[in-house]
Amino acid sequence: MSERYVLRSSAIASRLLGGEMMVMSATDSTFFTLNEVATTIWQAADGHTPLSEIVTKSVCRAFEVEPETALQDAQSFIDKLSGHGILLVSDQPLELQPAGSPEAA
Repeated sequence: MSERYVLRSSAIASRLLGGEMMVMSATDSTFFTLNEVATTIWQAADGHTPLSEIVTKSVCRAFEVEPETALQDAQSFIDKLSGHGILLVSDQPLELQPAGSPEAA
């Protein structure tokens, strides 16, 4: 399987409350409350760090979970949020484009 890179979309609003991230899509008003594991992935989704590295260095260390299980769960999570345009996923590193720019469309 090829490496996956994850980036938070610029078309969202988010706020950290009590260790959980609240995320809303500005395009369709979809709202998510992320648990602590999902919040860890969300906060590390910089577009440059491979998902496998985020899982190994952040998720597995903080939550004492096996890498294979954590990676499968992380992939399901990013697939769900990318389906709503909240996360951007690529097999190449990503750069955040300002909202409204031609590249962001």
